[in-house]
Parts: sequence; structure tokens; C-alpha cells
Amino acid sequence: MAQTVTQSQPEMSVQEAETTTLDCTYDTKDSNYYLFWYKQTPSGQMILIIRQGAYKQENATENRFSVNFQKAAKSLSLKISDSQLGDAAVYFCALMENTVRQATGRG
Repeated sequence: MAQTVTQSQPEMSVQEAETTTLDCTYDTKDSNYYLFWYKQTPSGQMILIIRQGAYKQENATENRFSVNFQKAAKSLSLKISDSQLGDAAVYFCALMENTVRQATGRG
């Protein structure tokens, strides 16, 4: 099943204590999926920041991070409040489809 995830924002400069928003759009034919925001630190470590399920009614929040999930528009924005030096990283939006497929075997 084809899926796409697009982030079009260039590198951003943000002052400490400011709030910033990163945008992501996606496309999937699946109706049951999860969206994730990860950050890659300068050392190369990938850290999961926040997860949003397709059927979750409220927007996910985690400490200073929150998302604005627009299912109809197929978009997921990440808001970082009270920016800190440790937030300097490369951010990735990811999509995981959750379709369950059953295999049939012969006894």
C-alpha cells in the first residue's frame, strides 16, 4: 500500500523560550494508522517525541510538545513550547499503517 510523508520546511532558527511549529502532511489509503514525530540529535540518536493515533479524538501532548492533528486535511503539526537548547535537532514525521492481514494456511 503506497504511503507518503512530506515535510517542506527548511532549517529554522528559534530563540530559547520561544514557541515554534513544524508541519507535516501525509497520504495513506489505510484508515487505521499512527503518526509519529522523532528528533535526531547531533550525535545521531533517534528519539520518539510524540505519537498520534488516527482514531484518537484529542491531540496528543507530551511535556512541552503537542500536535495539531487534522485527519481530513491529512496533516500533523508539532508545536514545541518554551524552546530549549536541547531541542536543536533534525525532526522527522513518520507514518505507520496498522492494517492487520491474516494469512491462511493448510492443515
